[in-house]
Amino acid sequence: MATALWVNQRALFALGFFMSQRSVCVFCGSRSGSRPDFQSEAEALGRVLAARGWRLVYGAGDVGLMGAVAQSAQSQGGETFGVIPTHLIRREAGHSDPRRFVITENMHERKKVMFMNSDAIVVMPGGAGSLDEFFEVLTWRQLGLHDKPLILLNTAGYWDPLLALLDHVIAQGFADPSLRGFVQVAADVDTLEAALAAALS
Repeated sequence: MATALWVNQRALFALGFFMSQRSVCVFCGSRSGSRPDFQSEAEALGRVLAARGWRLVYGAGDVGLMGAVAQSAQSQGGETFGVIPTHLIRREAGHSDPRRFVITENMHERKKVMFMNSDAIVVMPGGAGSLDEFFEVLTWRQLGLHDKPLILLNTAGYWDPLLALLDHVIAQGFADPSLRGFVQVAADVDTLEAALAAALS
C-alpha cells in the first residue's frame, strides 16, 4: 500500500533529504496523446529508469503518459516517488501504488517537491501543465537557481514548435542565446538514456 505524506510549506524543501539514489523527474501529459509512439516511448522510459536504478519522480497519477511511465517502471521493480495536489487525487491518482506518495496543497508545491527530489528533469510530450513545468524549471535555470539537466524527449518532433519559439524569443531580444543551452533535446529514449547516464555519472 502507498505511504501517504502530507506536505506543508515548511516541510517542502526538507523532502530533498530523503533522496538516497539518483532520481529523474518526469513531467508529461495526463493524457496519452494521439500517436501510439507517445505511449510506447513512455513505457520504454519507465523500463530504462528501472534498469538503471534511477528513481522516477512523477505526478503520482495513473492516467496518460504519466501513468504509463510509472506503471512500466514499477513493473520492472523500479522505485517511484509520486507527488500530487489534493484536488487531483480523485481525478488522476489512486491505483498505481507509488512506493512513496506525497500530497501537496497546490500545483506550485507539487512542482517544487518534484524538482527538489530530482537530479535531472525530463519533459515528455504533454499539454499546458507540462509547458508550465518546463518553463518554470527553465526560468529557475536562467536565474542561476540550479544547474540540473533539463531534457526534452522530442518524440516524433513533438517539441519542435517549442524549440522554434525559444529561438524566436532569443532572436527578438527577450533572452540571451545561453537560454537555448540550458535545454537538451533527445529524439528518442535511447538518446535520452545516454544523456541521463552522462549527467548522472
